[in-house]
Amino acid sequence: MKISVKGCGYLGAVHAAAMATLGHEVVGVDPDARKIELLQSGETPFFEPGLDEILRAGLASGRLSFSTETERAAGAQVHFIAVGTPQSADSGSADLSYVRAAIADLLPLLGPDQLVVGKSTVPVGTAAELARLVSETGARLAWNPEFLREGFAVQDTIAPDRLVYGVDRESGDADAAVLDAVYAEALAAGTPRIVTDYATAELVKVAANSFLATKISFINAMSEIAETVGADVVTLADAIGHDERIGRKFLGAGLGFGGGCLPKDIRAFVARAEELGTGESVAFLKQMDEINLRRRQRVVDLVVGSFDGSDLGDGATPLAGRSVAMLGLSFKPNSDDVRDSPALDVAARLHALGAVVSAYDPETNRNAAARVPDLRYCDSVEDAVRGAEIVVLGTEWLEFRELDPAGLRTQVERAVIVDGRNALDPDAWRGAGWTYHGMGR
Repeated sequence: MKISVKGCGYLGAVHAAAMATLGHEVVGVDPDARKIELLQSGETPFFEPGLDEILRAGLASGRLSFSTETERAAGAQVHFIAVGTPQSADSGSADLSYVRAAIADLLPLLGPDQLVVGKSTVPVGTAAELARLVSETGARLAWNPEFLREGFAVQDTIAPDRLVYGVDRESGDADAAVLDAVYAEALAAGTPRIVTDYATAELVKVAANSFLATKISFINAMSEIAETVGADVVTLADAIGHDERIGRKFLGAGLGFGGGCLPKDIRAFVARAEELGTGESVAFLKQMDEINLRRRQRVVDLVVGSFDGSDLGDGATPLAGRSVAMLGLSFKPNSDDVRDSPALDVAARLHALGAVVSAYDPETNRNAAARVPDLRYCDSVEDAVRGAEIVVLGTEWLEFRELDPAGLRTQVERAVIVDGRNALDPDAWRGAGWTYHGMGR
């Protein structure tokens, strides 16, 4: 099929390349000329495992191309909308300006037998509004939410764990058949397929993210209690995770969640629920957000508490001149995304308290420096920890989980580590002479 993808950021670039991998003829459209230049030359503007390979393969096959000109999407049977819906600057609501602009750009090109498919995460009610505009051209609208995990986005697009189609009641069967053709390979492999209305499809994404955020925040709440009573939250999570009704996934206490999806999606969900007069139904999500943010301050407090402060002069900041090594800056491993990153936020807070923060991340230094330029960015673990008075693990990259505590001990000034992700073996680090601080341990 001939497919267009409007928006070539993280979601759109992955979707375009994956659709070409599945055999479709795909054009990705985005107004950012630099981004399009990179993609058309076979380079990705962000780090995502496996994307480089399918991007270059798609370009080499001739099935994949990118352009700044929306007119290049003319004649496509399916037009995917994959633009961002960031949090509004003045509220928790989702900013829909990019979605509306994408639809407006496409309207002159649309006609009968064409299907516009939204993939962006939007507040419930958006699809119905946009469907009225699209229908005036004779085209139709469907909503097909994405469920990508950064670090696994290519796999999640080509072989998703489910497909959800939100369709119009009158044209639903025909629209579902078109999407079946798009995803024929995944369906043949047995991927579950759910066909529903617009509102349910819109809610599926935000409900899923809200549930995951709640589960993470719950174990972080237990972490706070564990720290007070002397319990071990990791063992606690192991124990309750054996209950099949609960499960162990997403019960990792630590710095909490971040990134470009969960934080802004739950805030937008709360804002939309309040607009609909049902804010009490999701009021608990505000508490989840608060718990999540408190864990960042807990790491800062652990760092400050590791120094006695006796050598600070009057009026000095709590960490004045202290050397802190920050390992990891992305919001999760296998990603270079620093949007609402807990690790980068902690590094910035430590710097604000007077610390000299030497930071290293395998993929994220450049993105982090654009947001927090005042840190000392390093090219290796060794450079970051050299002479450090305390080490903070902010992102659980494999490189950090496999560190040799005995070897690292010889490079620091004080062997103190704050494991913000509970990713290290406390016994091994303590046995190598380190003072180890975990989260809820």
